[in-house]
Amino acid sequence: MKGKEDFMEEKSKGVLADTSVWIEFFKPESPVGEKLEALIIKNSVRICGIIMFELMQGVRSESEKLKISDALSNIRYLEMTKSLWQKSAELSASLKKRGLTLPLSDIFIASIAIEHNLSVFTLDKHFGQIPGVKIYKT
Repeated sequence: MKGKEDFMEEKSKGVLADTSVWIEFFKPESPVGEKLEALIIKNSVRICGIIMFELMQGVRSESEKLKISDALSNIRYLEMTKSLWQKSAELSASLKKRGLTLPLSDIFIASIAIEHNLSVFTLDKHFGQIPGVKIYKT
């Protein structure tokens, strides 16, 4: 029989913080950024390549690049696998059949979150339309 701790572990293994939340993290005195910081302190936050890409492509200076790189350096990184690419394609196809065409980046982030039993911490409404995605409630 599983104990309460086992159930809590199955419920969610942390959060995958979306780019929208990371942008808030880098703004001074942002309530969303402060919530992300608290999760980072608890070692509950994960990052993936798509989110890193989105953050780094918007860099405007070397100091900003260093600030972002430093903030992400100790966050556990999750990678797409061959199987996960296939699952992402299937997820996208099923959404299109329902008349929903979502950004590919959101599909990839959702797939990683589902695969690793993570909640998505986001300000983006797209994730609520994806079956199987748990949204982190602040």
